[in-house]
Amino acid sequence: MQKRILLSIMTLFSAMHLYAQQSCATAIPAVLGTTTASTSFGTTPPAPAHCMVLNGSESFLWYTFTPAVDTNVRVSTVTSTNTGLDTRISVFSGTCGALSCIAYGDDESAFLSIATFAATAGTTYYIVFDTYWGNMPIDFTISYVSTGGGGGPIPQLITFTTQGIPNGDNSRCVMDMNGDHIDDIVYTSGNTLRVHYQTAPATFTSTTHTISGTVTNAPSWSIAGGDMDNNGYNDLIYGGGSGASIIMANSTGTAYTHYSGGQYIFSQRTNVVDINNDGIADAFVCHDIDANVFYISNGSGGFTWNQGGLGANGGNYGSVWIDYDNDCDMDLYIAKCGSDPIDQLHRNNGDGTYTSVGVAAGLNDATENWSSTWADFDNDGDMDVFMGASSNWGGLSHKLYRNNGNGTFTNITAGSGFDLYYSNLGIENYPGDFNNDGWVDVYGLGGLIMFNDGDMTFTASTSPVAGAAVGDLNQDGALDLVAGTTIYKNNLTSNNYIVVSTVGVQSNKNGIGARVTVQTASGSQIRDVRSGQAFSSMQTLNAHFGIGQETAIEKITICWPSGVVDVINNPAINSHLVVVEGSTVSVQEELSQNLQVFPNPATSHLSISGLPANRVFALEIFDVTGKLISTQQVSENVTVDVQSLVPGIYVARISGEASQLNVKFIKE
Repeated sequence: MQKRILLSIMTLFSAMHLYAQQSCATAIPAVLGTTTASTSFGTTPPAPAHCMVLNGSESFLWYTFTPAVDTNVRVSTVTSTNTGLDTRISVFSGTCGALSCIAYGDDESAFLSIATFAATAGTTYYIVFDTYWGNMPIDFTISYVSTGGGGGPIPQLITFTTQGIPNGDNSRCVMDMNGDHIDDIVYTSGNTLRVHYQTAPATFTSTTHTISGTVTNAPSWSIAGGDMDNNGYNDLIYGGGSGASIIMANSTGTAYTHYSGGQYIFSQRTNVVDINNDGIADAFVCHDIDANVFYISNGSGGFTWNQGGLGANGGNYGSVWIDYDNDCDMDLYIAKCGSDPIDQLHRNNGDGTYTSVGVAAGLNDATENWSSTWADFDNDGDMDVFMGASSNWGGLSHKLYRNNGNGTFTNITAGSGFDLYYSNLGIENYPGDFNNDGWVDVYGLGGLIMFNDGDMTFTASTSPVAGAAVGDLNQDGALDLVAGTTIYKNNLTSNNYIVVSTVGVQSNKNGIGARVTVQTASGSQIRDVRSGQAFSSMQTLNAHFGIGQETAIEKITICWPSGVVDVINNPAINSHLVVVEGSTVSVQEELSQNLQVFPNPATSHLSISGLPANRVFALEIFDVTGKLISTQQVSENVTVDVQSLVPGIYVARISGEASQLNVKFIKE
């Protein structure tokens, strides 16, 4: 009898609703399986920052979860009892009052959400639901997702080291903001714009700007950037729930002004791109419930409103501007969701007009996806596309298409590796070579990095965070991640690279739309310079190439939107090259072509030769954490004593007037 009573009590207890508390300090532990959440919401938001934008009136449900093993953890509100509800999930690590956002989910399946994160055994994570879209109870599930479609554990093929963003700022925007072509971190809040300038590898100096004028739209859906008046400093466009705001930098990058036409736009993905190819970048905004809109810049801080012609129906979510037909102008692809689920491809006719060619190309896909990932995955000279599903609506999921080189595409999903992760859903998908092996990978699928095997198949790896902005935050040539209040520095130490920054003269200042080709002995790779990839975040404007174990680059070719073609022969590897349109004979090129740093690895001394004669350069050496180790003036041929350096990876920065190169070397 006692056993029966005890069993009854346990059954009753397990069936009871767990009532989440109203603050971090009183959060209730959740367990694997399904939990029915309380209807009692608290008003205490996460501190110091929320994973996503707040409207100032949310309430919150707080839970904790402590995994028993190292694994990927998925928190999901995708249950039948939640049908018709609208949820958001945020996941934090740290302690109350000092939390760091590590994952979030919003609208991965209809309006229900999934957040996936890499978890460490015994670590307590905070799971927070909020009432941004309305006050309602929810069910949620917690599960381990450490096994892939092949039945084995998902490996961690590269590792990351964490570093907090200064001031505990929450960011999903990475790009150069002061004209030095080095990636910075941008934080926005109301009329506040705070830029964390990367003044040395992984070292940031923060400046807070108050934007002139009332900022009417927060970047609640997306943010993108680029120089829309060709003054040398990047501007921003915010995509909000009721309109778009453009934030313009002054001629010195020290002050910012707000512009908005005041038109209603249910903004989704935003981009900066020269739509009419007049040499000045414009702003494009996906409209969720109507035809897309774009602002044509007059080059002086003014814009002309346009609507229609580039996506006529609603449900426009993830726009990306790419050159899919290799004619050196930017075409438009729109990932669709909602009222018109069929994706669209708009071909640039080269005369300021566009033609819808999605059906003819075979890309009129009905998968519910919020972003698409374009890259030359097979290094055959044209852009292929991965479509990352945000839900399994209609039985559809991820798709991989190969560019046939004739304006059409072939679905090659079966056997690609993406078909093994049907349920790994997400709204953010981004291309990048995260292991610098010369093959473009896919970061996305709700928290994975799909590493390119070089034969149009991909191997899954865990990622420390989902939905991050991407850039090089310690100048070591490896792609890093920024999400919430945390920088995730890529620990990659093998494989060589080159980074290319484009500066337009006839073309727009950023060279957005330029096609960059890197040629080595093993073949060629291509990149398009783009602003606004994935769904919501802003990524680096630099073109990043891994070249594996290649020790030389034969040439780099840049086809600019103006039609100008630059060729740089024999640039230095493991360096950052800045190319000005139409001017490949420059100090920068002379450095990149002639500079030699040897031996590498070095034991006691590092020799530098090939510096231009009769010029003085600054030589700075940084370790991988960004700490400045030494600095000196050098000219022509010089030998540097590195005997006192501890063994490891270092970056030598050589800079002079209007020129700068970063070279990685190893101290044995």
